[in-house]
Amino acid sequence: MVRSVNPPNELTKLAALFSRGEKLVEHANQIPPSATPEPYRQLLVHEQHMTLMMEQFHQTSIDVHVREVRIEEHTYCRKILLQRSDTGAPVQLGIVRIDMNSLPGVVREEIVAGQLPLGRVLINHHVRRRIELRTILEITAARELAELLHMREGEITYGRTATIFCHHAPAVELLEVLAPLPTP
Repeated sequence: MVRSVNPPNELTKLAALFSRGEKLVEHANQIPPSATPEPYRQLLVHEQHMTLMMEQFHQTSIDVHVREVRIEEHTYCRKILLQRSDTGAPVQLGIVRIDMNSLPGVVREEIVAGQLPLGRVLINHHVRRRIELRTILEITAARELAELLHMREGEITYGRTATIFCHHAPAVELLEVLAPLPTP
């Protein structure tokens, strides 16, 4: 399912899954992991599930709120907002494209139910997986992203694209964009 692609095109393709003519991102630049400022670097430059990283960083559990869903044959796509369970503050926007044929039925059902973040579902069901970091992005927010992540239009934040391999096959393409964080 996942092909070798140009990083800006990868971002554009995933963001366009739910575009209604409005841009999510005003501008995005691929940056080297070493140029990613803290605390964004610790949250993005790794090959772990973002759910775990966000829970550790924010020291609270993280809730998923499915904003939109798109289903095409065996491909399930969704745009989600991860929020702190204690305050409801948004911490991350995510867009995923999942090859549902690569996952067991019970896992597919739980993903479609939309009650838990994708990472938590895969962990809970002991799905053998590997996360491959694709790109780190410096992102200038357009109006929609600014509204979703409670930031100003034109403000800079950071994100990443990655691929999750399940049982050695590429199963999930994802875009993860963090809400702005205080930098040291």
